[in-house]
Amino acid sequence: MTNPVRSDLSRRRFVGTAAGVVGGTVVWGVASSGTAVAAPKPSETKPSNWSGGKTANGWPVVKSVPAQLIEGSSVSVAVLDGDVATILLHVARRFHYEVDSLRQGEVTGHSGDRKVAQPYESNHLSGTAIAIRPQAYPTGAQGGLYPHEVVVIRDILTELDGTVAWGGDEKTAKESHFHIALKPGHPKIKNVARTIREWNEAPGKGAGTVDAFEPSRRRAAKAFTR
Repeated sequence: MTNPVRSDLSRRRFVGTAAGVVGGTVVWGVASSGTAVAAPKPSETKPSNWSGGKTANGWPVVKSVPAQLIEGSSVSVAVLDGDVATILLHVARRFHYEVDSLRQGEVTGHSGDRKVAQPYESNHLSGTAIAIRPQAYPTGAQGGLYPHEVVVIRDILTELDGTVAWGGDEKTAKESHFHIALKPGHPKIKNVARTIREWNEAPGKGAGTVDAFEPSRRRAAKAFTR
């Protein structure tokens, strides 16, 4: 399903890749409309070394996880196999369908790098986090997404029933970041993953078929956010 506002969305992707921050100074990019747009300013927090055997969300650190295809795209991301992959790939798939098409290199998953700017970034070490266009939406930057893009993200979070947390809600924001919000074994994870798999097997359900702007879904998202 094509979102009626999607034709305007590639502008944000262009600005995120064309604009940058050099030495703490905002470098301006020119959007396709010809309007200058400031790049988000990233956090100046120095990275620290995550030394724990578990990540911030309670999942064990792992050495490697398989790369898995984001359905509908040509992009793969390394995430923990099983229910975690089902949930996080659903997030990426909806972003691809409803916000803007993903390109190679725009989604990061598991990482062995223990240097993190914020504790929630440690969740990459367990394969339970993804970042969609982290260069465009870096740590410490807010307002990088248009309001209608945030509507889609809020709708995704609502239908995933609290199993996923968004970096845009963190005290030090990172709007590209999504991670599993519950500890291993929490029943919601299995239940939500099962629901997603049922959607994937049934025509007319799941990613690519919903309208995040439908009034009942907007009301549900607002209630969930509160």
